[in-house]
Amino acid sequence: MVEQHLSILLVVIPLLAAPVTALLPNGRLPWALTQVVMLACLWISLSLLADVSSGQLIHYELGGWAPPWGIAYEVDALNALVAVIVSMIGTLVTAYSLRSVPADIPLDKQAHFYAAFLLCFLGLLGMSMTGDIFNVFVFLEISSLSTYALVSMGRNRQALTAAFQYLILGTIGATFFLIGVGLAYAATGTLNMADLAVRLVDSPHSNTVKTALGFIFVGMALKAAMFPLHQWLPRAYTYAPVMVSAFLAGTATKVAIYIMARTVFSVFSPELALSTLLNELLIVLGAIGVLYGAIQAIRQTSVKPLLAWSSLSQIGYFMIGIGLLSATGLMATMVHLFNHAIIKTSLFMAAGILLYHAGTLHIHKLAGLGRQLPWTFAAIVIAGLSLIGVPGTVGFISKWYLVLAAVEQQAWWIVGVILLGSLLAIVYVWKIVETLYFQPAQAAGISAQSRVELSPALIVPVWLLAIACIYFGLDTDMTVGAAQVAVQSLGLTP
Repeated sequence: MVEQHLSILLVVIPLLAAPVTALLPNGRLPWALTQVVMLACLWISLSLLADVSSGQLIHYELGGWAPPWGIAYEVDALNALVAVIVSMIGTLVTAYSLRSVPADIPLDKQAHFYAAFLLCFLGLLGMSMTGDIFNVFVFLEISSLSTYALVSMGRNRQALTAAFQYLILGTIGATFFLIGVGLAYAATGTLNMADLAVRLVDSPHSNTVKTALGFIFVGMALKAAMFPLHQWLPRAYTYAPVMVSAFLAGTATKVAIYIMARTVFSVFSPELALSTLLNELLIVLGAIGVLYGAIQAIRQTSVKPLLAWSSLSQIGYFMIGIGLLSATGLMATMVHLFNHAIIKTSLFMAAGILLYHAGTLHIHKLAGLGRQLPWTFAAIVIAGLSLIGVPGTVGFISKWYLVLAAVEQQAWWIVGVILLGSLLAIVYVWKIVETLYFQPAQAAGISAQSRVELSPALIVPVWLLAIACIYFGLDTDMTVGAAQVAVQSLGLTP
């Protein structure tokens, strides 16, 4: 009974805290309340993951209305792991924001900034927890609208155009998703995901159902920035405040990918996807995304755009994992959700330290800075090796399971794409490492604004994630174990 109430508190706590935060005086008080909310949600999500790790399902009915008439929250190992990802990244970026937000956001806007951040956090958790597909749309809109506001608060005026572009494309994606939900309701007469899955068994190949799957998938693919629907991502990540870029890279696309996986494997069915071109499109577009994103990352001359395009490349791996429509492919996707979240959040936060120290993120102006900031540089190296997929890091675990999934289906060309993507990752990671450490410092190019390297609020979250890149690369019990339970709960055998 306690676990049931914990599931709803994940949404209720940030929902109540957001308006309170907006009314607080600007300064450290809004940050403190946000940090308390994040820690509470992290504890709740970890408790839920521990409870469902044995295969248990936690069910909560809002208002006592039984589904399909009422809205239900259903927690299994699949979405409990996603909730842990969102809460963990939210906790660490909030700690980081103690020093980063004053550098990026004017003092008179900080309370509203944290309120919008809590709403974005709430929306992502709501998408993860709900068992009602229309409720996914509601929380999608909450997270999206708050994200547009957060991106627009970047110090560069181009943040406004980036936020506007994101708004236009996000609105199109939400419209597609809502049309798909309407078609699914027209075909089945229900919006509850579990009830939808049961009723779709009777009409798995109707044109209405196939169209519903297509619209829902395109809507979420746009939110996940799947190639070629990725146009919003590079600009949004580049011009948003550092803390926002780190949070979005670690959570927003991950939740959208979770919804895509849940839609294919739980609401509809792999058999229905196989009767369409969905799986072939996912694999082909995912493979193109892996290579195109990596090539674009190599071409960049600034750190944040490089990391943004790298994210597009990594999203391609998720698409391949889902497109294989196998238990091992889904396992690889779920493991990579967690692993890529900690890798990319660490890299964006480390990039923020470089920005605050040097006043720029243009790579050629950062020459030799790694020797001045040895702890930050070491964290970048660890996260970079994880991004490549070096054995002993979390990136290797993700790519190992993805290669296994491809080998199971004898899709050797996919194995080649994964290996080529890793080789290209070496190039753009080395581009940063070589400039930071092996090139002579350009004294005229570095005008340190503050010695933020000495600030625990900035360096500790980065290093916690860097350590996690190694720890979870060696001890995979939590990530792989949760993924195995999640796959089994969907009736698949890994």
